[in-house]
Amino acid sequence: MHVGPTNSGKTYHALKRLELSPSAHSGQEREEIDGAKHKAVTVEMSDVNSDYSCAVVDEIQDVCVSLAKQLYLLDYVGVQNKGFSFTRALLGICADELHLCGDPAAVPLIKEILKVTDDVVEVKYYDRLSPLVPLDVPLGSFSKIRTGRLMYSVSDPLYLPTDTQLQVFECLLKSPCRQEPCACKPKTNGLHIKKLPKYGPDLHHNFYRLIEDQRQHMCSVVYGSLPPATRSRQKLAELTKFLKIAGNNVQRRNNGFDVLVASDAIGMGLNLNISRIIFSTLKKFDGIEMRDLTVSEIKQIAGRAGRYKSKFPIGEVTCLKADDLPLLHSSLSSPSPTLEQGGLFPSFDLIVMFSRLHPTYGLKQILEHFVEHAKLSDNYFITNCEEMLKVAAVIDELPLTLSDKYLFVMSPVDMEDDISSQGLTQFATSYCTNHIVRLKEIFTPGTLKIPKSHKQLKELESIHKVLDLYVWLSFHMDECFPDRELAASQKAICSMLIEEFLGRSGWEKKPIPRKLSRPLA
Repeated sequence: MHVGPTNSGKTYHALKRLELSPSAHSGQEREEIDGAKHKAVTVEMSDVNSDYSCAVVDEIQDVCVSLAKQLYLLDYVGVQNKGFSFTRALLGICADELHLCGDPAAVPLIKEILKVTDDVVEVKYYDRLSPLVPLDVPLGSFSKIRTGRLMYSVSDPLYLPTDTQLQVFECLLKSPCRQEPCACKPKTNGLHIKKLPKYGPDLHHNFYRLIEDQRQHMCSVVYGSLPPATRSRQKLAELTKFLKIAGNNVQRRNNGFDVLVASDAIGMGLNLNISRIIFSTLKKFDGIEMRDLTVSEIKQIAGRAGRYKSKFPIGEVTCLKADDLPLLHSSLSSPSPTLEQGGLFPSFDLIVMFSRLHPTYGLKQILEHFVEHAKLSDNYFITNCEEMLKVAAVIDELPLTLSDKYLFVMSPVDMEDDISSQGLTQFATSYCTNHIVRLKEIFTPGTLKIPKSHKQLKELESIHKVLDLYVWLSFHMDECFPDRELAASQKAICSMLIEEFLGRSGWEKKPIPRKLSRPLA
């Protein structure tokens, strides 16, 4: 195990065993490199049926994360990573050496789990290579932002209802209403708002505009919820602009982009030359509720400040508002809570065995009863499967085999997204009826339109999710989903349109005054 804080070199030392060019696989993306002797996959695609001399699993502390949280916290890495996938990789990968990288909080649990397998566990602890200093004063004013700063915004805008985003934004800029009962309307989860005609519905966009309105800096923005291909290119483009000045101290008028706005995406493996992290807030919407960031989340984000042997070797971290400083300081000075359990989810073989006891049950009932009656050791818990139950409720209406139902339940679909859930239903219905699912061409020369609003952007991203779903299903049932190439080309067009919006309509134009709209969720 390689454990330590951010910027400690733990992953670097693990990857020294895997220095050659890898091939890359995720649930929906595959990039094969001829002659490659290594393979890089997202954790849910881990191969537990082949033998390897060496394997590396990063972010092993996510073994304890349940699906409900994973869906919202980690979706920006491109797939719906599930906590049980880390447990499956830990126990199932057949490798002579398995290198686990992550937080020291995972060490006791991993040791306890691997006692059963008689594996020898060697732990290497790493210290941070450069100091991280929490400041005693907040940023206060956006006019105080300097070169090399990163503004951490709360949950990715596309997961946050429009009204709630504006409420969060207003809450960050003004003190909470002291009146009881509150005179400000609307009010959501204790957040208060007055109309802001200048700013739009997008938190990232608002911070971007606030920073550039100071006329001192130009700002880059990293979204986390974009489609994988778009996200990779968008991050590269925005980070390249940022690094031109943050890394080389070029003056603003030459290359200009010296401040970065980002969400959780910045904490997942993006190594940058950042002098200071500024938390806009220490609360976030996790898909279920507004809550405080955890100690681990705060450390993961704050740890991106400062980089060994860079222009900013000493990292600094602060908050926009003074009220958040106590939580920031206490979190950075505290060890991460020790992980007590790892997530599990029943394999298809277990589902089949359980179904024999209840031959009249649909998959939803089987999953519910399995979760209710499963007896586990103290080291494990059953991963939250609410999203899967929603899929199972739809799939149970169709005369499919149990194996087919299980496959659809495990597919990467967002049931909270109407377009995505409708896509799943149509695919499953067509498969049930014809045993072959053809994909219609969505984008033609007559329908190639760059989105003009964030609502249209979200619709485009929903279409991308449907195409992603088709590709995922085609990898598991290629004869029944034969239009993978069409889906891939349509995804590329979809990504291109999204990129055009971000590059032109999304950031270069001044926001249009607008009234509050109804919540999207």
